[in-house]
Amino acid sequence: MDLYSPAVLGRVVDDLRDAPEIGTFLVNTFFPEVSISREEAVYFDVLTGKARLAPFVSPLVEGQIVESLGYKTNSFTPAYIKDKRVLEDGKAIRRRPGMPISAGLDPMAIRMMTIETESEDQIRMVRRRMEWMAASALRTGTITVAGEKYPTTVVNFGRDPSLTVTLTGADLWGSGTDTPLEDLEEWSGLVRNASGASPVDVVMAQNVFTVFRRNADVKALLESDRGSPLTTLDLGPNAYRYGATYIGNVGAFRIWVYADSYVADDGSTQKYVPDDYLLLISDRLEGVQHFGGIKDEQAGFQVADYYQKSWTQPDPAVRFLMLQSAPLVVPYRVNACLSAKVK
Repeated sequence: MDLYSPAVLGRVVDDLRDAPEIGTFLVNTFFPEVSISREEAVYFDVLTGKARLAPFVSPLVEGQIVESLGYKTNSFTPAYIKDKRVLEDGKAIRRRPGMPISAGLDPMAIRMMTIETESEDQIRMVRRRMEWMAASALRTGTITVAGEKYPTTVVNFGRDPSLTVTLTGADLWGSGTDTPLEDLEEWSGLVRNASGASPVDVVMAQNVFTVFRRNADVKALLESDRGSPLTTLDLGPNAYRYGATYIGNVGAFRIWVYADSYVADDGSTQKYVPDDYLLLISDRLEGVQHFGGIKDEQAGFQVADYYQKSWTQPDPAVRFLMLQSAPLVVPYRVNACLSAKVK
């Protein structure tokens, strides 16, 4: 069996793509739909229509012409990802639990484990990049794409400016005069007015949740609604979902704490939801994971989110493993989310 054939490598990618530990909270929760294109460019429509009322007319007169809902079609060619690395048998093997250091594995088994370990890391890196895109789209309404030999491009989804909030002075959470419950209700109204969708999920940075739970109004609500299924804020260990912690409900809102981080291009560690920020998101965001076409003739012009191939070089004698992908996450109803800097 040729371990480096496209068929075998494709099966490795399929097995690893949806592994639970690879999951990322923002992408999997708010961008669940996947769209794979044969073309390099990704096309997406942004709805711009308002919440209108049907016109009244007499049944005896001609019907009134109503304009169709407006929408704007955008296209963007995603920055291409080509993760290329040298395969060295046994160098990057991840030992399974209980496996002795000298497991006596035959060379083919070692080679297969090497492929799996490197492939898993490649997919993790793509998924982290997509999570970074999702975080940027939700926080700023834009995604800035930049890379080696790729011109810096800002993908602007056209979010209403009022949905990017920065608190100051006495309004800052933790100031002693803050009103976080009123803020959430006010911001929820902004999202409803701009999109027609009611936000449900509140994703907080860890330090934001710390001041939120200490607020006197929040404590009073928890005490008055004790036993109510609508207000169940649990401060102990809770359920995890793709790296986020579900804390409980406060009224109509589901509260999450998300502290996952990544290593940026400059080597610094950054959080997907930075300190001092929260995201308010509707389940009607209509988030989609788009993948542009794979630009590789050896891929047989297949429609795929990831394509992996391997080849050798005679001098110096090395084997390469490369994974290619062209992802872009798109919030079709971009006004169904709000970000706020509250500290």
